Amino acid sequence: MEAAAMEAGAGRKLAARHPHGRSRTAHNMSSSSLRKKSDAALVRKVPVEPLRPLLANLQEVFLATKLAVLFPAVPLAIAAQCFRFGQVWVFALSLLGLIPLAERVSFLTEQIALYTGPTVGGLLNATCGNATELIIALFALVKGKMEVVKCSLLGSVLSNLLLVLGTSLFCGGVVNLGAHQPYDRKQSDVSTGLLLLGVLCHSMPLLLRYAVAAGEHSVLPVSAGDSTLALSRACSFVMLASYVAYLFFQLKTHRQLFEPQDVVDGDGGGGDGAGEADEEPALGFASAAFWLVAMTVVISVLSEYVVGTIEPTSESWGLSVSFISVILLPIVGNAAEHAGAIIFALKNKLDITLGVALGSATQISMFVVPLSVLVAWIMGVQMDLDFKLLETGSLFIAVLVTAFTLQDGASHYLKGVLLLLCYIVIGACFFVARQPAGHANSNGSLLDVPTSSMSVQVA
Repeated sequence: MEAAAMEAGAGRKLAARHPHGRSRTAHNMSSSSLRKKSDAALVRKVPVEPLRPLLANLQEVFLATKLAVLFPAVPLAIAAQCFRFGQVWVFALSLLGLIPLAERVSFLTEQIALYTGPTVGGLLNATCGNATELIIALFALVKGKMEVVKCSLLGSVLSNLLLVLGTSLFCGGVVNLGAHQPYDRKQSDVSTGLLLLGVLCHSMPLLLRYAVAAGEHSVLPVSAGDSTLALSRACSFVMLASYVAYLFFQLKTHRQLFEPQDVVDGDGGGGDGAGEADEEPALGFASAAFWLVAMTVVISVLSEYVVGTIEPTSESWGLSVSFISVILLPIVGNAAEHAGAIIFALKNKLDITLGVALGSATQISMFVVPLSVLVAWIMGVQMDLDFKLLETGSLFIAVLVTAFTLQDGASHYLKGVLLLLCYIVIGACFFVARQPAGHANSNGSLLDVPTSSMSVQVA
């Protein structure tokens, strides 16, 4: 009876902390670690009283984040594009401007979720959680840059699984050296299972193309490329169906598995402090919706600049387009989310870190990638799931290493070291690899290369 009373009291305390009936997800809590309190005293000093609500709103949107210092990069990128300062400058400034914008989209989505409830809020988070990657992919599709689309999405998955998770586990292990660092395996098992399904759907079109080219199998009376494309579209429907099932599992039937739990600190305190005090809405629903649309429009503008200037930047910096797309774009585009994951790992709150890294990787792999394939189909662009041998192999190894690393339910710094070293090796491979001219067709798959160009001369 006493235990039941304590449990009921804990439940009332939890309900009091969440007056709007919303469960804070790992993404929400990770993003909140980069926010700061607005100074209302500054607004109260404004002599014109009718302006105070507007200024308070602008302060909450643009200054209530530790990344506010990067906001000047947004107008500078637009000015560099309008006044033709140089495409490399446009590319660099646009990437910097996307960092605070992505964090603000997460904040505005959370504000709307306070009014809509946990289910709609979870769907909003699932849709807008990786808005930057999705918008960049759509603009690259419009411009027919299949390599940018595929490599940027692949890079987002690799950076979340290896770079973000590896850095978090390493830093958390060093700071909490000697302390027990547990996490809930159930959440990681669900995510890695979905990621393995994604790898299967990526591998089948690739294996089909090689099997047909080797003469081991034949296909329907169409070209191998058409069969690969049809298989990719079918697999995309399967991936989207699995993601819908995952959302139902996460938001309805097994929500408790994905709710970050308060961890009692060594001094007896609980909670993370980053997300508990900011439960009341900071913005009205209409204001949050307006700014969400406005931020998305600005992200679209900067994403178009990034896609349009990536090739001149590649030539200027001496880096391949695939390296910039796989390594640089995901690191900068998700910097805010990644920083939040590392901060919570330092606090030994690994469930939140895993929720951010694995959740984002799952969302990209099982939602953004197949959605891009189907949107390209609607646009009349031939995009398939054949990411080529090097890219698919890297994805398979990353998912496999992550799954084995997380199988015991406890962390230490060596796990982070192993994941980071895997990322360094994959990054080095893309650094030295170059895409030969004329070696990729419009859908990104390999073309037949003349025998003379592939022959090896023996002295």
